[in-house]
Amino acid sequence: MRLEKLLSDPLITTNFSANIFKLPNGLSVIHQCLPATPVVVVDVWVRAGAIAEPQEWTGMAHFLEHMIFKGTQKLAPGVFDSVIESHGGLTNAATSHDYAHFFLTTANRYLEDTLPPLADLLLHAAIPDDEFERERDVVLEEIRACFDNPDWIGFQALSENIYQRHPYGRSVLGTEMQLMAQSPQQMRSFHATHYQPENMTVVITGGVEQASALELVNKSFENFCNPSYCPILQSEAEPPITEIRRQELYLPRIEQARLLMAWIGPGVEGLRDAYGLDLLSVLLADGRSSRLVRELREELRWVQGISSGFSLQRDSSLFTISAYLEPQYLEQVEAHICDRLLQLQTTPVSQKELSRCQRLLCNDYIFSTEAAGQLAGLYGYYNTIATAELAVTYPRQIQGLTPSDLMVLAQQYLSPHHYAVTVLKPIAGDW
Repeated sequence: MRLEKLLSDPLITTNFSANIFKLPNGLSVIHQCLPATPVVVVDVWVRAGAIAEPQEWTGMAHFLEHMIFKGTQKLAPGVFDSVIESHGGLTNAATSHDYAHFFLTTANRYLEDTLPPLADLLLHAAIPDDEFERERDVVLEEIRACFDNPDWIGFQALSENIYQRHPYGRSVLGTEMQLMAQSPQQMRSFHATHYQPENMTVVITGGVEQASALELVNKSFENFCNPSYCPILQSEAEPPITEIRRQELYLPRIEQARLLMAWIGPGVEGLRDAYGLDLLSVLLADGRSSRLVRELREELRWVQGISSGFSLQRDSSLFTISAYLEPQYLEQVEAHICDRLLQLQTTPVSQKELSRCQRLLCNDYIFSTEAAGQLAGLYGYYNTIATAELAVTYPRQIQGLTPSDLMVLAQQYLSPHHYAVTVLKPIAGDW
């Protein structure tokens, strides 16, 4: 179901408490006043994640996230941090495949002092040559540290295994070789190309009235840098998996094996199906009452831990099942998981089990939307990968799913014969 149909579907349509504006320059602004809190959160989302990078610039989006804070012509490096800290505020940033975002938490009376410098950094990042060289060392160390983490190694290998054409298979961090080949001028070009108003959403939630919030955003996000051009990556849709893609890695200093299995799901164009897979993830391996945890950990004791995960992404979602176990149980556990997926395709879940999973997910949603920062992140994320109004449809979509819906989704997406699997084993002699 396409997004425009989703928004008009009576099953999922609900009230959206925030207000959405489109400024004349193309910038999207989302505002929600929360009068009871003296805090204001500003979360700026940019469609400039890792999937915007050309192949040879892999890691650029994340590296730029670091360099954004290195000043402008008006702000020397370190001045922004000093301004925020002197006003008792907090700021941070993150980069994913689909986006980069930069957030600020401050007392409402200090918003006029803290938002303009954040906007200056985003619109006019200087990216000085000397700071570029220094910060590259920081990012390189971050990459090296990841290779000391077996779980990161396993997940990255699994991502590359399942996404063999789409850039979702590439590490957001890039590689040492790729970062060493990048230049400050390339980064300035990437910034000027993607950090433009039509790619940005500014979300403001908390104790600030709409009129003053909009006026401040208008003034702060007025003079964008001149657009530039950098090579644009045309993402290729990942074709369906038609076999079992298996890989094994042997790592030192791990005491237990890891089994990681993955399936490709729909992106935001198939949002209802994606939410159904979220529900199936909870049913399979989320909590002691879930099927795989109960059977494989509590009863058979073949695994020390097992979990499932669902990650919604713009172009395609990712469904994973991961287990920690002794190497001798790898084949039995994988076969058991596949058997339970086949069971989902042939036998409807009980209404009692479905209701338990629906209740868990809806409660998690409620708990994750209690604070101003949580709301800002939710609105910005959905407006970046789809449209903000969909952010509040989640509970009704989850509640609207039936046992027959889940059986159809399992048949469509969770094949026990077509998936990617990555196995991590201790080096021979370590076990």
